[in-house]
Amino acid sequence: MNWFTQLFSSTLGKKLLMALTGLFLISFLLVHLLGNFQLLHHDEGRAFNLYARFMTSNPVIKTMSYLLYSAIILHVVWAVLLTRQNRKARGSGVYAIKNKSADWSSRNMGFLGAIVFIFLVIHLKDFWYVMHNGPIETQMYDGSEVKDLYAVVVLAFSQAWYVILYVVSMAMLAFHLWHGFASAFQTLGLNHLKYNGLIQVIGRTVAIVIPLLFALIPVLMFLNV
Repeated sequence: MNWFTQLFSSTLGKKLLMALTGLFLISFLLVHLLGNFQLLHHDEGRAFNLYARFMTSNPVIKTMSYLLYSAIILHVVWAVLLTRQNRKARGSGVYAIKNKSADWSSRNMGFLGAIVFIFLVIHLKDFWYVMHNGPIETQMYDGSEVKDLYAVVVLAFSQAWYVILYVVSMAMLAFHLWHGFASAFQTLGLNHLKYNGLIQVIGRTVAIVIPLLFALIPVLMFLNV
């Protein structure tokens, strides 16, 4: 196990963990987005509430949720460690070396990640924590009592400041993914001249489409569309 410890305490190991957890979190974003689309059904929250109950009661999904929390923690911790390590190696002041040819998102991954993480904490507090610990009214569907999480979401997205925060955070996520997706494949050694272009196209599409659709949902709910 010594080689394993040495690997993931090295710079390469930290980057590998960042890449693996990053790609896992992207896959979660896609699943979460598909679930959030249930909010747009004009059924007074039935589809979303039943989806939420399934996601919180299915044993397989619950196990995956623990993997998700672990991936978030690892991604954040290793991001901080890598950032500190890079700054130490680069130095400071007039001797600091920065790659000015890199795009803005690449040069500001730490800042973008911090904004996304702050939003995630607020988001979990307002929804995940309330769902598990808050006083939530229930609805009856086919004889089963289900927590009305839809009402919690409607209340949150009826506030302009929260919708603006959500949209701005999704913009930060888009920039984060703009660099992060392709970077993860490069770190894993899955880059080649034959399909680097395809990876870039997929990465750009993911970076634009997923955050855009996430941001669109609260806007539509705020406008009652």
